[in-house]
Amino acid sequence: MTRISLHIRPRPPFRLDFTVWALRRQSHNQIDQWNGKTYKRVFVVDGSPFLVEVTQEGSTQNPRLGVLVSGRTIVSEERTKLTIAALLKKVLGTSEELQEFYTIARKNAKLNVLANAFIGLKPPCYPSMFEALINAFACQQLSLTVGITLLNRLSETYGASIKNSGNSIHAFPLAENLADAKPAALRRLGFSSNKAHAITALARSVLEKGLDLERLAKVNDQDAIDELRKITGVGRWSAEYVLLRGLRRLTVFPGDDVGAQNNLQQFFSLERKPDYETIKRITRRWKPYGGFVYFHFLLQKLRVKGSL
Repeated sequence: MTRISLHIRPRPPFRLDFTVWALRRQSHNQIDQWNGKTYKRVFVVDGSPFLVEVTQEGSTQNPRLGVLVSGRTIVSEERTKLTIAALLKKVLGTSEELQEFYTIARKNAKLNVLANAFIGLKPPCYPSMFEALINAFACQQLSLTVGITLLNRLSETYGASIKNSGNSIHAFPLAENLADAKPAALRRLGFSSNKAHAITALARSVLEKGLDLERLAKVNDQDAIDELRKITGVGRWSAEYVLLRGLRRLTVFPGDDVGAQNNLQQFFSLERKPDYETIKRITRRWKPYGGFVYFHFLLQKLRVKGSL
């Protein structure tokens, strides 16, 4: 194994632990791993898997990330460093400026308490729109526990892998890994027939038909939602989920998200679970950071469970 190291200086405030938990959501996530100190993930660069290990060396207000990259063959050290650094900056949101959010939060006592509890959180983002959509397919109409279990199985079966301390860590599958997958094989992993067909159809569209999902970063929220909903298997929840977690559109609070509905009900002590329109009305007061508050609610739930 060849190893190289690099450093990243996030825009303060920054907490690696909060940001990674907002990304991974549950402790059994094997794609985005966290052991209490180090974030591990396998990225595929130019067809080769690289294990990336990230630790925070500086404080919340003076953050510095140490990054160790391991791979079987590193053709160009400089290119690998630049590519991995760009991926981590995207995934961990290290360049996000959020002072306006804290200014808004200070105007509301309850939101201010929530914001102060998780200072240093940055809004995470999947490294690709393809990954964001596959995540959405896996978690549709299922508990998050089951959805992440399905994603783990998908990665273990189709993702490139690399050895670490005698164990294999798998990358999230790329479109070329899933384009030839048989729906029956995906069903054996636990996916429904509709989800299996949606996954393989999306992979083939990207690989064979040139579907450019990343171009949606250049269009507004509503146009992006409209384009996403043309994809087989994508409904309103999936489209909003992908905008938030795949494009980091912090204006978007997924109103059909059952967990988010429960969180809002508890936060505002509502008698009943808010519906979609009620959620849009409530979160409008946090514009343009409704999606960022969504991540705070997620961390609060994890803290109550004892994960943080």
